[in-house]
Amino acid sequence: MKMRLYKKVVITPKAEKSLLLGHPWIYREEIISQDEIENGELVDVLSSKEKYLGTGFYNNNSKITVRLLSRNTNDLFDYDFFKRRVQYAYLLRKQTIHDLNCFRLIYGEADGFPGLTVDKFNDVLVAQVLSLGIDVRKDMIFKALIEVLQEDNIMIRGIYERNDVEVRKLEGLEEYKGWYKTEGDTTTIIQENGIKYFVDFQDGQKTGFFLDQKYNRLKVRELTKNKTVLDCCTHTGSFAMNAYLGGVKKVVALDVSEKALDDSRKNFQLNDMKIETICSDVFDYLKSIEGKKLYDFIILDPPAFTKSRKTIKQALKGYEELNYLGMKALPRGGFLVTASCSHFATEELFKEAIFKASLRANVSLKQIYGAGPGPDHPELIGVPETKYLKFFIFQVI
Repeated sequence: MKMRLYKKVVITPKAEKSLLLGHPWIYREEIISQDEIENGELVDVLSSKEKYLGTGFYNNNSKITVRLLSRNTNDLFDYDFFKRRVQYAYLLRKQTIHDLNCFRLIYGEADGFPGLTVDKFNDVLVAQVLSLGIDVRKDMIFKALIEVLQEDNIMIRGIYERNDVEVRKLEGLEEYKGWYKTEGDTTTIIQENGIKYFVDFQDGQKTGFFLDQKYNRLKVRELTKNKTVLDCCTHTGSFAMNAYLGGVKKVVALDVSEKALDDSRKNFQLNDMKIETICSDVFDYLKSIEGKKLYDFIILDPPAFTKSRKTIKQALKGYEELNYLGMKALPRGGFLVTASCSHFATEELFKEAIFKASLRANVSLKQIYGAGPGPDHPELIGVPETKYLKFFIFQVI
């Protein structure tokens, strides 16, 4: 191997196998030996036989001690390198997203930026930095983001950082949120599928709006003509409004949060839609309407029931119960839309929970649609952490 600029870590054969199968993470216990390395530095990763495997960000504060950035010995990790990565990410979105008003521009490891998420909301970029290696290079990366979009005549008024997440502590980073090198209003209006939304990227969940269900919302719109629809866990009213445009008889938006319903009502008004709202726990409400057959199209899109392997059994029981209640509230021939955004509730486990629910409800299910997130949230094959959203539509028979 030619002379290299970077310090080295040597990893176990097990870790080497994982890297060769495409996974970009090296855990602390998988390192056999290493040079003296500063956290945030780039390091070369070597096999136990001194074979070069890649270069990545080092941080011994984290259990994920090295996050691989490149497997190419010719790469120079300068501004041009990161700008190319941004260009590749943007080109993918431009080729696959039919509306560039709002989309996920950078999806972490899938786009070659370990621990970085960047969403575009109209004229604002909202960034979440969850790795030290990215954090110490963010000036260079943020500059590249703006430049790549400007070169395609997309003007951005600023970048807002949503780094108010506890996981940053695991990287030795502080939590905060705020504008990056600018100031301004922290709301904007986006347009998705022809529907307008207010986005509060300062205090809204995650980066301010969930972009991953864009095409699943369109699918719901295709199926709701003359239906009576219940949108559970409506959050911003997105599924309810897409159902409305499908030509429903009636649509009701339900959420346990009065604030979420206030936000939804603002979006309904913005789009001149008359949609009823109900503030209730979804489990309690579905129990209260069992057997009444008030709706023939029910949407279940709850927050993640688990964010850890430790609670997966409890989460699956929750998914089973929720879907059971949805099935019991529907007539034969009705439609059940159900989703899980938990990475740990795999597609196989989630469908098993749905199947158990159908047995309890004494119904059969015809799957008429199944999907994940849109192409701006691409799954990187070999990296299961990039696959999280499961979305299904069933007919209950």
